[in-house]
Amino acid sequence: MSVRARTGPALLGVRHHGPGSARAVRAALDAMRPRAVLIEGPPEADALVALAADPGMRPPVALLAHAVDEPGRSAFWPMAEFSPEWTALRWALEHEVPARFIDLPATHTLARGSQEDEPATAPGRPGPGADTPDLRLDPLAVLAGVAGYDDPERWWEDVVEHRATGERGPLAPFEAVEEAMVAVRETYGDGGDDRDPVREAYMRLQLRAARREFGDEVAVVCGAWHVPALRERTTVAADRALLKGLPKVKAELTWVPWTYRRLARAGGYGAGIESPGWYGHLFAAPDRPVERWMTKVAGLLRSEDRTVSPAHVIEAVRLAETLAALRGRPLPGLAETTDAVRAVMCEGSDVPLALVHDRLVVGDVLGQVPASAPAVPLQRDLDRHQRRLRLRPEAARRELELDVRKETDAERSRLLHRLRLLGVPWGRPTASRGSTGTFRETWRLRWEPELALRVAEAGVWGTTVRAAATAKAEADAVTARTLAEVTALAERCLPAGLPDALPAVMRVLADRAALDTDVGHLAQALPALVRSLRYGDVRGTDTGALAEVAVGLAERIFVGLPAACTALDADAADEMRRQVDAVHGAVALLADEELPGAANRAALPARWRTVLGVLSGRDGVPGAIRGRAVRLLLDGGALPRDEAARLMGLALSPGTPPGEAAAWIEGFVGGGSGGGLLLVHDEALLDLVDGWLTGVPAEAFTDVLPLLRRTFSAYDPSVRRTLGELVRRGPGGRAGAAGTGTPGFAAGADTARADATLPVVRLLLGLDDNEPLEART
Repeated sequence: MSVRARTGPALLGVRHHGPGSARAVRAALDAMRPRAVLIEGPPEADALVALAADPGMRPPVALLAHAVDEPGRSAFWPMAEFSPEWTALRWALEHEVPARFIDLPATHTLARGSQEDEPATAPGRPGPGADTPDLRLDPLAVLAGVAGYDDPERWWEDVVEHRATGERGPLAPFEAVEEAMVAVRETYGDGGDDRDPVREAYMRLQLRAARREFGDEVAVVCGAWHVPALRERTTVAADRALLKGLPKVKAELTWVPWTYRRLARAGGYGAGIESPGWYGHLFAAPDRPVERWMTKVAGLLRSEDRTVSPAHVIEAVRLAETLAALRGRPLPGLAETTDAVRAVMCEGSDVPLALVHDRLVVGDVLGQVPASAPAVPLQRDLDRHQRRLRLRPEAARRELELDVRKETDAERSRLLHRLRLLGVPWGRPTASRGSTGTFRETWRLRWEPELALRVAEAGVWGTTVRAAATAKAEADAVTARTLAEVTALAERCLPAGLPDALPAVMRVLADRAALDTDVGHLAQALPALVRSLRYGDVRGTDTGALAEVAVGLAERIFVGLPAACTALDADAADEMRRQVDAVHGAVALLADEELPGAANRAALPARWRTVLGVLSGRDGVPGAIRGRAVRLLLDGGALPRDEAARLMGLALSPGTPPGEAAAWIEGFVGGGSGGGLLLVHDEALLDLVDGWLTGVPAEAFTDVLPLLRRTFSAYDPSVRRTLGELVRRGPGGRAGAAGTGTPGFAAGADTARADATLPVVRLLLGLDDNEPLEART
């Protein structure tokens, strides 16, 4: 029995996000001219239907529903321009016909689950039957398998996308799809998910209500899986019984921008498609789609400096058509066009083909919603900032270089930092190119649809970005579990420009620092705290209180560090060595006279050197820490080379266990701190290491080998080669006369060669020929 011959409303079963279904829906509606259009979706969205006609609305978009008291509990109903639901919605608005959503209300859906349980995740999920191999069986995959296809996408293209809608009348496609779904449900049951019967019961009730109001001149656009259930004859009492006692939450709905990338299955959306960009192209270019597609691909590859001529386009089209004929397909599909692009335009390489897949097959299209769409106050404030600072959300990933000395860039930086504090990672900081100054920031921006939900969640903290970030920072400071978390928060508040939050964070920081007796915790907290001081100069932030707390932390570390470094196992010693390095750098920065606050900072370096001296010779301190302390003193000029060599000799003496000696060596020359060049230039130290290594007993060598390999493998290949050559020549052959030793390494400094570099140095520094170098050093 055909859909046309049946009495009652027209049930147009579709595939979500199918361009063929969308064209068929429009053709059927044009032919039927129904008095009302019912669409699968949350009925609370009826109040938002009119916004679909706003000029500012540009798909892909999605209906977002979230619980008022718990914004993280949410659901999305995405629609693209090629979605049948969007086509039906637009048709109803254009013809001034009522459009209503008839799926289970969001108030029930959100009470049952979170975003992962969204109702519009698939055209339908077959349930368990006698022969059901998978509870999540895809009905399209079942139909494709029956037809002899191993790819549901390719089967759908052949039977729907590549067929004209007028071949057997506008309702013929829906007749065939309904018949197929009836057969699948007869075999696999009516659904293993208990949501489907409830949803279908509600849809039947809504359909009955529409028929009472408009008669049978009603069109229903829903997932094809639900059509047999809506056609089923049930009683009102039975349907209401399924809905009785459903949990409820207060829900709010709005339109939010969506992206092609989030429509893709790889994006995690359950009803997604593999190629939204390709489907969008098929919908927008029904005539000569292959030729137009190949032209798009050629334009993309040419923009990436690849040589692609019109002849390539012609040959690619011919190859795609030939492949379609060989494979028995009515028209070239995505598989044929992809194979043709790989062979003709990419010369068999999958590298440029991956670019085509990412940019065109999936795509970076981002939708747009009008300003009149409902939104939380925080979203309104963010929209204002985005317009004023010219930071337009984009689906494509892009890098943004900022110079925070400029007011506009500084405001952009503050906005992005505040959003990160609020858990809205629109931008992610990355390493800056060409500069390591604190005035330079590089951000990697990408707007994802989920960020609209994150903004809604963050709305509980305030109505503006600044107020919300301030409240969130103060709350995070109170709930932070460790001192390091509080210092990291203080470090984030400074670039975010939150002067109102900083005092509260500093109070918590001072209280935690005063009560924390663990030197390891203090050592972890100090570097982040000192790094924050750098922003005082560039951003004009008062960091005096921060400096006072940092000095207090440093003083407590100096007192407790020697005792904390004793009786440690290998892993704990390695971690403490890294903390010693971090504290060393923090003390050097904290003593910088140009930094604000804390007048008693000048004495810190001298006190730190005293602590390092204690660590370098104290019994019970692991070798890795003692070696690092000696190295830091030597680099800082506080320890003569002869004394460093003496301490190394003691550490590598025969009485020292090989494992402890190897750890000392790692601490002294490891960690990527230039230890290789130190050994290259200091023959005495190299002789000590060489002599110790050759004297390690065979039975102990295998135990220390991993540690030594880790130490020396961190050196540059050129340094390793030079060290190998020096060791091969042995003592006495390393620093001979010119032509006998390693080039560039002699017993003393070659002043003549050093003077040859002075003109270049003067040029780089911009000095006159007579101006002394000391003027810039």
